[in-house]
Amino acid sequence: MKDAPEGLTVSILGKEFMVACPENEREALRAAAAYLDKKMREIHASGKVIGAERSAIMAALNIAHELLELRGQGGMPADITQKLRFLQGKIDAVLGRDAQALQ
Repeated sequence: MKDAPEGLTVSILGKEFMVACPENEREALRAAAAYLDKKMREIHASGKVIGAERSAIMAALNIAHELLELRGQGGMPADITQKLRFLQGKIDAVLGRDAQALQ
C-alpha cells in the first residue's frame, strides 16, 4: 500500500486501487483494506465462490453480518459508524469503476 498526495493505493486480491483519503484516515483505510483482502482471500480459498466480484459481495455480506452482530451487542460509537460508511462508499466507488471497466 502506497501513500500519494491525493490518496492511498491499496491492494486487494492482488489488484491495486487508488482511493482518495484524507491524511488522518489513512491508517483506518489501510486496516479496512487489509481486513477486506483477508476476508476475500478466505472466501476465494474456500473454493465455493468463483470470481473477484462474487468474493467481494460475499466478503461484504460477512462483514455486514459482523457489524450487525456488534451493533446488537450494545452498538458501536458514532465515529466508528461514520468511518465505516465512508469506507463503504470508497469500496462501492472502486467496485463500480471495476464493473464499468469490464463492460
